[in-house]
Amino acid sequence: MSQAIVITGSTRGIGRCMAVEFLRRGCRVVASGRPAEPPEDLRAALAPFDGNWTYVSCDVRSTAALENLWTEAAAFGGGVDVWINNAGRNAPHEWLADTAQDPVDDLFATNVGGVVHGSRIAARGMLAQGRGAIWNMEGLGSNDMIQVKTILYGTSKRALTYFTQGLAKELEGTPVRAGRLSPGMMLTDFITKSADGEPAPVLRDKSFRFVFNALGDRPETVAAFLVPRMLRNRRNGAQIAWLTGPKAFARFLLAPFRHRNLIP
Repeated sequence: MSQAIVITGSTRGIGRCMAVEFLRRGCRVVASGRPAEPPEDLRAALAPFDGNWTYVSCDVRSTAALENLWTEAAAFGGGVDVWINNAGRNAPHEWLADTAQDPVDDLFATNVGGVVHGSRIAARGMLAQGRGAIWNMEGLGSNDMIQVKTILYGTSKRALTYFTQGLAKELEGTPVRAGRLSPGMMLTDFITKSADGEPAPVLRDKSFRFVFNALGDRPETVAAFLVPRMLRNRRNGAQIAWLTGPKAFARFLLAPFRHRNLIP
């Protein structure tokens, strides 16, 4: 029987790419995001798999919306086998002292509150059905690396690493697993655009472009790595990491010869 997958924040970026990869492997997928209807580019990406996917509007800042996502997904898939808390927000690329309250509140309500409540709702439902896996998305800050003007986002991701490790301990001895996805650096809106939709100021930084071109990847590449490993995993507390330390080191050594140009 095909597995039923829920992915929050899957209208674009790595979320949408994971939805495609799961569908290619015969899964049933529930995509979700804040828009009331699935955006046209999401429809186009998933069109070859019509009948095996559906869309449920969900603002993860709302626990009622997350409860509805679980209910709709369980009805569509005959339960939920994999729940991925992928939805995330960024804050303006600026000093904390210059940042307004609204983007701060939105970031933590989405990146922390959405994951905590999404995990809570998924864990409760999965324990009742007797199976399931919850995956939370790591990011900049998860490994304690500090980058100025992004400390709000980094704080949220560091918190989620602790949270997911703790959740896995709570689920020990049950039929439900929790784990972490570490996608590395990807060419998505989080890199190319600031929180207000304008081109990200960091793109003008020559040293940043060098590092990203050495270490970064397109989300399609990362999704193709993460998805089969999620489907095969049977270990609670697992971390699936794309950009490992040895891989990053090798890429830096080869950077002068590879001439990767993700960001011109």
